[in-house]
Amino acid sequence: MTPPDDDFQRARRPEQVRARRTAILETASAMLRERPVAEISLRELSDRVGLAKSNVLRYFDSREAIFLEILDHTWREWLDVIDAELRDLAAPEPTTAYARETAVATTIATSLTRQPLLCELISNTMAVLERNISVEFARVFKRRVVDNSNRLADLVAREVPDLGEAKVRHFSGAVFVLVAGLWPCANPTDAVATAMAELGLPPAGRMFVDGLVDGLVHQLIGLSAAPGR
Repeated sequence: MTPPDDDFQRARRPEQVRARRTAILETASAMLRERPVAEISLRELSDRVGLAKSNVLRYFDSREAIFLEILDHTWREWLDVIDAELRDLAAPEPTTAYARETAVATTIATSLTRQPLLCELISNTMAVLERNISVEFARVFKRRVVDNSNRLADLVAREVPDLGEAKVRHFSGAVFVLVAGLWPCANPTDAVATAMAELGLPPAGRMFVDGLVDGLVHQLIGLSAAPGR
């Protein structure tokens, strides 16, 4: 590890504080591309950044708050991506039942399968990352969750305008829940992967992709078919 620079340790001006926060977030993001959240300790993260743990905690509520900040940033970036991908959808054949719903849900699911960092963070949010944050940060983070979820709902409403506000909000929430539930299945231990192969089951990654596509398609079609708005 490179010895920490004294000026880096002693951030006082606003631009210095922003630089430290950026360095911490970028380092944590890089580590997430190497291993799961559960395997990254605050001590190792601090060492990689070149700060003492106590200094890292001057800039963030906790280890968990760092990863929730990355989740919000990654989520917002993905919303920009899916906005463009949904705009590029071709018009469905008018004679095919629920063709638009199928195309929209499939596009969202497939796009998410290309976002492993986002899926990893979503899957750890409620069970792990939200367990060690202050009330103040919880208020900020949950407001961001609502904003991001509402934006996804608005994108779905744009593409399936007859669905109604309550249903698109329900679907947006289901996206988060399905990713959280399915992502751990995509990353089994070596022992579990071996057992699955011996039983002739599909690879875990394939099961995640198929499960997410099927789950979101069925959600959106079911909501469209249900009475009421």
